[in-house]
Amino acid sequence: MRETNWRASAGCRGSDPELFFPIGSGTSFATLAQSDAAKAVCGRCPVARECLEWALDVAVEGVWGGTTETERRAIRRRGA
Repeated sequence: MRETNWRASAGCRGSDPELFFPIGSGTSFATLAQSDAAKAVCGRCPVARECLEWALDVAVEGVWGGTTETERRAIRRRGA
């Protein structure tokens, strides 16, 4: 497993953790809006790449590294 010291520099530190774990159908307006809001935080994060790599390694739920679970599954299938 990769080092996790990147978390100290994460742009999401101090954000409400619930933002990154949308509840509901993956295609509902509320879920998509919440995912987009979380991804906006990730878009400003200096360690988003490290976060994404970690999330791909551990298959975690929620928005990590600017991606949703569904997006990460697609990345894994492509072998990226």
